[in-house]
Amino acid sequence: MAICDTCGNDYDKAFEVVMGERRGTFDSFECAIQAMAPACAHCGCRVIGHGAEADGTMYCCAHCARKAGVQGVDDRA
Repeated sequence: MAICDTCGNDYDKAFEVVMGERRGTFDSFECAIQAMAPACAHCGCRVIGHGAEADGTMYCCAHCARKAGVQGVDDRA
């Protein structure tokens, strides 16, 4: 069994996530997201999908990017 890096649960179905140089062992996607996913620079929620990126800053959506002053970003084409 392996111990989750986020919650400490010792779980027989734990898995490992590798992202660049970072790696972690988790018992659930919730724990993996909390530990590995970037946070929106405006509202702080975890960016699970593609999100919106401007000048190296991540936002969960175009709305948050616009609220932070980013221009020319939209959720729909």
